[in-house]
Amino acid sequence: MKKFIPFVLLLLLIACKEEKKEKTEAIQVSEATIANKIERLASDEFMGRMPFTEGDIKTTTYLEKQFKDLGLEPGNGDSYFQKVPMVEITGTPSEEMHIGSPKGDFDIDYYKDYVAVTLKTDSVVSLKNSELVFAGFGIVAPEYGWNDYEGIDWKGKTAVVLVNDPGFNSGDSTLFKGDEMTYYGRWTYKYEEAARQGAAGVIIIHETEPASYGWNVIQSGWRGAQLSLESDAPVADVQAWISNEAAQKLMDASPLAGKDYKLMASKKDFKPVPMGITASLSIKNEIKRDSSNNVVAIIPGTDLKDEYIIYSAHWDHLGIGKPVNGDSIYNGAVDNASGTASLLAIAEAFKKSGPTRRSILFMAVTGEEQGLLGSGYYAEHPIYPVEKTVANINMDALSSPGPMKDLTIIGYGQSEMDNYAKEIADGQGRYIIPDPNPGSGGFFRSDHFSFAKIGIPALYASGTTEGFDMSKEEVEKLREDYNQNKYHQPSDEYDPKTTILSGVRFDAQLLYEVGLKLANEDYFPKWNEGSEFKATRDKQMKQ
Repeated sequence: MKKFIPFVLLLLLIACKEEKKEKTEAIQVSEATIANKIERLASDEFMGRMPFTEGDIKTTTYLEKQFKDLGLEPGNGDSYFQKVPMVEITGTPSEEMHIGSPKGDFDIDYYKDYVAVTLKTDSVVSLKNSELVFAGFGIVAPEYGWNDYEGIDWKGKTAVVLVNDPGFNSGDSTLFKGDEMTYYGRWTYKYEEAARQGAAGVIIIHETEPASYGWNVIQSGWRGAQLSLESDAPVADVQAWISNEAAQKLMDASPLAGKDYKLMASKKDFKPVPMGITASLSIKNEIKRDSSNNVVAIIPGTDLKDEYIIYSAHWDHLGIGKPVNGDSIYNGAVDNASGTASLLAIAEAFKKSGPTRRSILFMAVTGEEQGLLGSGYYAEHPIYPVEKTVANINMDALSSPGPMKDLTIIGYGQSEMDNYAKEIADGQGRYIIPDPNPGSGGFFRSDHFSFAKIGIPALYASGTTEGFDMSKEEVEKLREDYNQNKYHQPSDEYDPKTTILSGVRFDAQLLYEVGLKLANEDYFPKWNEGSEFKATRDKQMKQ
């Protein structure tokens, strides 16, 4: 018996050593790699990285080579590409939207006062004397007892709706989710719902605070070529935005003149209001059908190689557009060369640190700026089984100006991914906070949302508020400057003299270590009670 006990201990020691071999040690994500890749991806060489352009081909070819050079295997069979078929519509709206009113007709000017696009593939799409109806926030939400479209036959009519949802700035945390935007507040939802109701058109009234971006962002994003996935889902003929000032002209010409129509729309008993005025405009289309690519690469796991962690970042930006101060290339250094560069740097770190139990998939996705198209296509056509996909870790616009004390989790409270982030953040001496601007709808504005919709727990987090060497006030000043002067503008460029990358690397390190932990265990993180994504995941895991 005495001889047997040491033998058992020896076996245990061997087993422990074998188990230790399966685990990998965290190494440091390279700041030099991040700097090099941001500088390259944000250079004029890639022409603003717009899908369906020469910049698309240059970017995806470059990313394929980067993955190959790192020694990653193709992520889609024997290919590094997942083809994403799309339709490109380059619409030219009429110079004016003509408003017919009993008080006197008038015009509002394209670009200055309104922008409009269409997802219809006809050569000309138009609204002709379409009756305008104020439809509040444009929401149908049975769980909240809310229907802004009730009682109206919408055929041929155009819905005029507010941005965000009724809870924003209401002071009532029980109204929808208070200041935290729900999906009902997203512009994408408003276009979708108007189409489901049979409306010919939908016009969203822009306001900077509830939209979380200025009119200049609308002007740059809703101009020129628009991409979409081809789909059988209904779409309105015309999807438009209108400035707050131009919207007031519409209200003044309607029965809503002199009334607080925004307050009216925030009441649960609101009913749509016919405005007694009409809108006419046309959009001439040039149609192009083609495909872009998600670039996918994989590091296979060992004993749990059929389970997957997905890192994602969108490679696309806005391409070449309207010149601003003589510059027409929208380079997108922060948005999102930073995330794509970090994706490559994290892949490099995983290759250096050795094998993991689970497989790691790296996805540089296309078409995020046009409505999460690349990640949305993957969600509809997953390469790997959704029920075997453990989690998504998404990177978009990593721009922390130096290492940050906080880790801001967008969608905090949704899933157990928060716990993984907190454990690594604690090790970095950081604290966790939820989105300080929940009304911006950040959880619905990047590619992690596509994965969440199909049940995959997702983490979208970075430092945003307080630096180790920078005060909250200093950080906020820099963020305001970016949002006002660089976001979706040609000025979002990489400048090695002023760009601080230590904060980007600090965030990338955390996200790498979260994935490292997930990749070496056998637990599947869950959605929390109350999350709208929990039921989908629970159903998958029972199959």
